[in-house]
Amino acid sequence: MVSADQATDGYAAVFFMEEGQVARQMRASEFGAFLDGYVGLSDLAETDVKAVLVELSSDLLVRSLVFFRIWFDEEGRADSNWNIPIEELAKHGAKGPDMGGGPIRLVCRSQCPESRFTEDLWDPDMTPGKNHFQAIRKAVDANSLKFRKIEPAQEEDIPVLSADAGGESEQEDTSNAADRSRLAQLIREQRLRIKTLQSVHRDSLSDIQREHRLEMQGVRGELSDIEQKYERQRLSNEQLKKRLAERNEQYLTMQEQIASRGEEKQRDDANAGAELVLLREQLERKQRELELRDEKIVALEQENHDLLNREPPENSIMEHLKKQSVFLVAYHPGVGHITLPFDAIETYFLNPVSFAAERCGMNEPAYREWLEHYENPVCKHVGEGGESCGEPIMRVSQPSEFRPGVDDRCEQHQA
Repeated sequence: MVSADQATDGYAAVFFMEEGQVARQMRASEFGAFLDGYVGLSDLAETDVKAVLVELSSDLLVRSLVFFRIWFDEEGRADSNWNIPIEELAKHGAKGPDMGGGPIRLVCRSQCPESRFTEDLWDPDMTPGKNHFQAIRKAVDANSLKFRKIEPAQEEDIPVLSADAGGESEQEDTSNAADRSRLAQLIREQRLRIKTLQSVHRDSLSDIQREHRLEMQGVRGELSDIEQKYERQRLSNEQLKKRLAERNEQYLTMQEQIASRGEEKQRDDANAGAELVLLREQLERKQRELELRDEKIVALEQENHDLLNREPPENSIMEHLKKQSVFLVAYHPGVGHITLPFDAIETYFLNPVSFAAERCGMNEPAYREWLEHYENPVCKHVGEGGESCGEPIMRVSQPSEFRPGVDDRCEQHQA
């Protein structure tokens, strides 16, 4: 976790690294806002970011570095489950390179004080031209975050009187101590570089092994597909060979049958020709009969038309009815009185019951069934012995309301 920008004696910032350079930098408090989910970075959506916690002294010299990873989701917000105590790790970091203020405290994947956080860290690159330490130092010197630099108090140079021999001895000791310090610093840097190179090598080897496994799986899948295709092709070829052999046998058998039945076929062809002549004669005769029937139908239709439209005989009742515009009135149960104009008289007398049923909106059988009930309203139920019930029942006066099998039954036989 990250707390304030400035500790009691320095500052803290977070740098985002990309391709060996500082791509983005922010104060520690600003990074804390990202961790709390108050703001997001849309350009980092679904990205695993390599970041560095940089702790600076009040005179803007690097004191400690923590190289850590953090994931940003599809909305550009920091992973809510991320909880690495990078400040605590920074306090227990091993000695690292000198970045201007003496050896720094360094925490990375190959130098992690607590092994459980190793997978959440990463190793800096020390390759010339891509050196992360140089990129970080350059960004710190640029001071884009506008940290206030506080120069340390200068100690007064007080001359000390000493013997010449003693002075030379102290200078020699100081020079040897400085050489030893530089040598130790160089050894530490080389060890760190070796560790980071080993870590990079392990990561590269792991990536190569993973790619090799994926390639082998793909090759095995392709090989399995090829084997399945080969097996299907082999079975298909065997089936085709079998079918070809069967067809050859059928072809030979058909040739033998054709050869043996050649004469029989010729006889059949002759018989078929004779039958075809007879059928043609019969067809012509049927066509002539059909033409005669069509002529008769046309004549009958004309005769029917003439009869329907003929004038009534002179001095006949029909002639007087037509001339005087007299209408006939007929009565039928369920319909009442029906006025018959002259044009409907003939149709009515051909089938009065059908005429009345049509006026009721019913077909003739249904009207006759109701009419039988209307004229004799008794139960129509027939027992097993064939005897009819004959019990008087209520009459249904309207044909359209009559329900056969219900309204023509007494209460006992309705149930």
